[in-house]
Amino acid sequence: MKKKYFILFFLFFVSNYVFGQKFGYVDTQYVLNQMKEFKQAQQEIEKVSLAWQDEIKDKQKEIEAMYSSLQAEEVLLTEALKQQRTAEIKKKESELKEYQKQVFGFDGMFFLKQKEILQPVQEKVFDAVETVAVKQKLQIVFDKSGDLVMIYTNPVHDYTDFVLEELGLGDKNDTVE
Repeated sequence: MKKKYFILFFLFFVSNYVFGQKFGYVDTQYVLNQMKEFKQAQQEIEKVSLAWQDEIKDKQKEIEAMYSSLQAEEVLLTEALKQQRTAEIKKKESELKEYQKQVFGFDGMFFLKQKEILQPVQEKVFDAVETVAVKQKLQIVFDKSGDLVMIYTNPVHDYTDFVLEELGLGDKNDTVE
C-alpha cells in the first residue's frame, strides 16, 4: 500500500516537472550594451541630437539678439514700431517652441530617427532571444531590464481566440472598422 502512494506521489511530481512550463528572463539592456552595433547606433543618435540642439540654440540666440536690439532702440521707436517688433519676436518664439516640439516632442523627428536607427539592432536581439527560447524549450521569456515585459512567448499559449470566442467577437484576425 505504501508503494502505491509512493509511486503516485512520485509520478505526480515527475509529471509536473516534465510537463511544467519553463520561464526565463533576459537583461536586454545588458545585452545591448555589449553589442558594437548598439554603441554605434547610440553615437549616431547623439550626433543627430546635437545637430538639432545646435540648430535650436542658434534660433534662441537670434531671438535674444532681437530682444537686445529692441531694448537698445526702445527709446527711439514709436509705440507702433515697438509693438510690431515685439510681435515679431513673439512669433519667432512660438515658431521655436513649435519646432522644438516637432523635433523633440512625443513622436517627434528625434524619436522617429532613434527608432529607425535602433530597430535593426533590437530585431537582432529579439531574434536571438527567440532562437535561445526555442533551443532551451522556454515557453515565456521576460525582459529584466525594464518593466516586466514578455519578449517571447510560445504561440501555443496564445488564448486570444478563445477569449474572443467567449465574448462572441469571432476571429482575432477580424478587425473592427
